[in-house]
Amino acid sequence: MIFAAIDIGSNAVRLLFSHVYEIRGKVFFEKEELIRMPVRLGEDTFLKGEISKEKADKLVSAMKGFKELMSVFNIIAYRACATSAMRDAKNGKEVIERVKREANVNIEIIDGKTEAATIFSNHAEEFLDPLKSYLYIDVGGGSVELTLISDKKTIAQKSFDVGTLRMLFGKIDNNEWDSYKQWIKKNTQGIKPLNAIGSGGNINKLYKMSGKKESKSLSYDKLKSMQDMLSSYTYEERITILGLKPDRADVIIPATKIFLTAMKYADIERVYVPQIGLSDGIIHLLYEEYKKKN
Repeated sequence: MIFAAIDIGSNAVRLLFSHVYEIRGKVFFEKEELIRMPVRLGEDTFLKGEISKEKADKLVSAMKGFKELMSVFNIIAYRACATSAMRDAKNGKEVIERVKREANVNIEIIDGKTEAATIFSNHAEEFLDPLKSYLYIDVGGGSVELTLISDKKTIAQKSFDVGTLRMLFGKIDNNEWDSYKQWIKKNTQGIKPLNAIGSGGNINKLYKMSGKKESKSLSYDKLKSMQDMLSSYTYEERITILGLKPDRADVIIPATKIFLTAMKYADIERVYVPQIGLSDGIIHLLYEEYKKKN
C-alpha cells in the first residue's frame, strides 16, 4: 500500500510517498520518494501579511505536478496540510480555494496544536528508552511545535510562532520568544533524565553535516560548535563551500539557535534525530484511518 502526504510549510512544500507493509501483524513504514519544492510562502506572509500572486502561481503549479505523481503512484489516500504561513496569510483560504479549483487538491489548514499532534503520531519515542523523558522539538519556517513525553505519554504540548523564516526576517515578537523559553523551563522543571527529539529539515541537515552515523544524536556542545562554524561563513560561502541549498543556507543558523535555546532552558544535553517530520506523521494517520475502515 502506498500513501501520500503533502506538507505545505513556510519554507518549502513537500510530497512524501510511503509504502506501508504488514508482516506477521507488524507494520512497517518505508519512504518511497520525497519531493521538495522551495516555494517559501512565509517570505510573503511574514513580510507582507498575504501570499502574492507569484507565490500562489508556484503553489498551484506544484500541486498540479503532485496530483499527477499521486495518480502514477496509484496511492490509497493522501492528505495535504498547510501550516504557519498559510495560517497567518490574510488570503490563505482564497489560495486554498484556487488550488482546489485549478489543481483539484484539497488542502487543510491545521492549527499549531494539530500540527504538533500529527508530528508526534510518528511514535518516535517507541524506539527510545522508556525510562527517560523526551522533549520533541519540531522547527519549521513559521513555528516550532513542542511535545513533552514521559512514560511514552504526552504530558504537555504547545506551538509557538518562533520559526526560522520569522527569525531571519526579524518578525518574532519578543513576548513570543520569552514565552517559548519560559514554557520550556516551567514544563521541564524537575524532569530527569530528559533528552530531545529533533525534527524538521534543518536538524536533519545538521545531523548529516556532523558526519555521525552510530548514535543518531547530537550533543549540545556539538550543535553549538556547528552553529559557530556556520556563522563563520557568509551566506554565499555556505552555498559554495558547504554545499547548502540557497533556501537552507540562510535559515539553518536561526534553526540552530531555536534548538539550542530549547535545550538550554530544558537543561538537555542531547538531541536525537530520527529524520522524521509532519509528512511522516500524516502517513501514520492515513494508515490508521485506512485500517479503521477496512
